[in-house]
Amino acid sequence: MTPAPGDIDQVLIAPRYLAGGGDPAWITTALHRACGWSHGHDPLMPRVHLLSPDRQAMLRLDPSPDRQWWTLQHAPTATRPAWSATFGARTPVEIIAAFTDALTDPAAPASRTATPYRPLHAAGWEDADADHRDGLISPDGIAHVEHFTQGNSNSWYVDVAINDDSHGLLWKAHFSESTPPHLITAFTRALCDKEPLPRDALHMPALGRRHLRYTTRQVPAATAAVALDKRVRELAARSTPGSPPPQPPRVPPHRRSR
Repeated sequence: MTPAPGDIDQVLIAPRYLAGGGDPAWITTALHRACGWSHGHDPLMPRVHLLSPDRQAMLRLDPSPDRQWWTLQHAPTATRPAWSATFGARTPVEIIAAFTDALTDPAAPASRTATPYRPLHAAGWEDADADHRDGLISPDGIAHVEHFTQGNSNSWYVDVAINDDSHGLLWKAHFSESTPPHLITAFTRALCDKEPLPRDALHMPALGRRHLRYTTRQVPAATAAVALDKRVRELAARSTPGSPPPQPPRVPPHRRSR
């Protein structure tokens, strides 16, 4: 079938944790336009800082070869100590977005009894004991989630690796002690979701390709932009249905000191 003018090849990738990072705008644009998170702007620096309207949370996207690319830090509140979450460069943005969407959802119950393992059990993930590890592991043995409670630690770790050596690690995530359980549960639910993730066929992930399944389809080139706009509208409608997205606080221009 001959593609129509303006069509592009898109692949649908499963399991989704092998889909690669994707477009960061799926997170950053949504937080800014739909949730009112403000940002500074320095065109000479390839990083993004976003600050929540209540100034309690900051998301940093910092493309560094030696560190996690995504870091979300939350200040202490009256009921919870400070906490943080980090995600590697190849963490699919749709899975990170499940975490940030739950954080910004005004209707989301901040339940301390949420169980991050529950969605994984329901999806057929198994105990990792046979691999001499704690936690749960995906049916294909590639993704692993562990609640680490040794000593005073109470953190969650996620790693996706195609083999046991350092070159096989695709990405990892970490949730510090005091991270709200319902946010981690939103992440694990998205992690094990069987719905494939769309990617541009020209940017298919190279690492782990032999472990993934994909189908190719032709879509209009504007599909990605339309999908992001739709996402922004849906997020903005959560708090005030029918109203326009909240406007982020105005950030004063940077002034050079003498």
